[in-house]
Amino acid sequence: MTSDAFQDFYPDDVSHCYGCGRLNAHGLQIKSRWEGDESVCIYTPQPYHTAIPGYVYGGLIASLIDCHSTGTASAAAYRQAGREMGTDPALRFLTASLHVDYRKPTPLGVPLEIRATIKEIKGRKVVVTSRLLAEGQACATGEVVAVQAPEHLMPPKP
Repeated sequence: MTSDAFQDFYPDDVSHCYGCGRLNAHGLQIKSRWEGDESVCIYTPQPYHTAIPGYVYGGLIASLIDCHSTGTASAAAYRQAGREMGTDPALRFLTASLHVDYRKPTPLGVPLEIRATIKEIKGRKVVVTSRLLAEGQACATGEVVAVQAPEHLMPPKP
C-alpha cells in the first residue's frame, strides 16, 4: 500500500467531515490508501459503536463505506487526470447516492477492512463499489455515486 492516505491531501477548508476529516477531533478520521487498483481502509470500531452487544452499529458501517468511497473517488480522479494528489485545483468528491447491503452482523473488537474499486468514471461522477470485511468475511457491501464538489464549496484559490 502507498504510505500517504488520500484524506491527508484534502485542503484544510474541507477536512472537517465526521467520517474522514483529519481536522475533526471527534470524528472517525479514516485513512484510505491504494493497494494496486483497490483502495483499502482499516478501521477498528470502539465499544461505543455498538448496535447490540458484540456487534457494530449499522450507521458506522454506512459511514465507513461512504467516506472511504468518496476518498477513493477523489484519488481515482487524480489518477485519471495524471496528477498527484494535493495539486491544485483540489479534486474533492461528495456523496450523491449511498447504497449499503448488510450481509451479516459485523463483530465488534476486530479491525474492519473496507476495500473499494472504481466501477465508472464519467465527467464529474465516479461510481465506487465497496466491501466491508471482518476477519476476512464480507459483512456489508456498498455502492456510492460520488460527484465532484462544486467550486463554491471548495476553498478559495490563492
